[in-house]
Amino acid sequence: MMDRDNFEKLMTEVKDFVNNKVRPFAGKFEEEEAVPLSLIKEMAERKYLAAPFPAEIGGLELDQVQYGLLTHEIGKGCPSVRALLTVHTSLVGQTLLRMANQEQKDKWLPLLAKGEKIAAFGLTEPDVGTDAKSVQTRYEKQGDHFVITGRKKWITYGHLADVFVIIARNEENVSAFLVERDRENLRTTPIKGLLASRAAYIAEIELNAVRVPEENVIGNLGQGFSYIVNTALDYGRYSIAWAGVSLAEAALEEMVKYARNRSQFGQKLYKFQLIHEMIANAVTKVQTAKSICLQAGEQRNNNADEAIMTTTIAKYYSSKIAMEVATDAVQLHGGNGCCNQYPVERLFREAKIFEIIEGTSQIQQEIISMYGLKKYNRK
Repeated sequence: MMDRDNFEKLMTEVKDFVNNKVRPFAGKFEEEEAVPLSLIKEMAERKYLAAPFPAEIGGLELDQVQYGLLTHEIGKGCPSVRALLTVHTSLVGQTLLRMANQEQKDKWLPLLAKGEKIAAFGLTEPDVGTDAKSVQTRYEKQGDHFVITGRKKWITYGHLADVFVIIARNEENVSAFLVERDRENLRTTPIKGLLASRAAYIAEIELNAVRVPEENVIGNLGQGFSYIVNTALDYGRYSIAWAGVSLAEAALEEMVKYARNRSQFGQKLYKFQLIHEMIANAVTKVQTAKSICLQAGEQRNNNADEAIMTTTIAKYYSSKIAMEVATDAVQLHGGNGCCNQYPVERLFREAKIFEIIEGTSQIQQEIISMYGLKKYNRK
């Protein structure tokens, strides 16, 4: 955990970085369909890519609340930039910190911390999304190697990554493997025509009998879903929970800015009562979602039994309010809200993604309802 004074100093630095080098160029990143490599390099030099990692491997040693607040600030600037933290740092980095063996940690974590290697998480497939237990990518043992064949789709930073965590199955055994990009018969193809996340190097990965050594197995064979996937998705949901708050807050800021500057019927928009209602609702939703994320972060710091469920609730609620606030932001902008000259058009499209990734809202509702049926059952 970073002490309070140093964390406040860090967050001042992060805000300056976002306001000067991220937020003004978010639209350009989307047009060019790429977060610049120079920006990623600078994030690595600032240790943002290793924010929750231990200092001995180049990290900032942020606790879960602090890490959430950092990702929140970066997410306000550009969701595609923040997405790198979700996949590289949370889904892969934090999962390796918890689940990899010492040799794997010693080899990969310093490289990930420095940004010398970028990582992505290969779970979703063309015909398999939320039903992660049903992955169709296969592996088989051949001597001292494993051979992996299959396709992964919608992989964030997949077209840029140097190493992937690939989830594959052999009969009923689901396992996780570290697979380097330079392995023979591995190919990535960028996915175009996306609703959002256009700058996040989203790709399809093809593995055609890719050979990886035994030492690339993460954890034990057969534990890929119950341990690796569930651990990674928990980290991912926490990151996306904060992402929802960051997008909703960015949309709220745009609402307030526009309402204060736009005049209709001889007065500023913010003078109208129904505009008051929209802004009041947005403020309430943002503050509530942020409070749930802070609660989840505190529980995660304390290894509380409720941490995973609170994280699930936070992901569900923040993705929901991100869509609602972004929708109201477009409405408040009127016709201008439908034009990419205003950030709310992009924020509206980006918000929808959060209701789908890291478990759809419908799946989160199922999980939360089962929890509620047990916890609130009066006998």
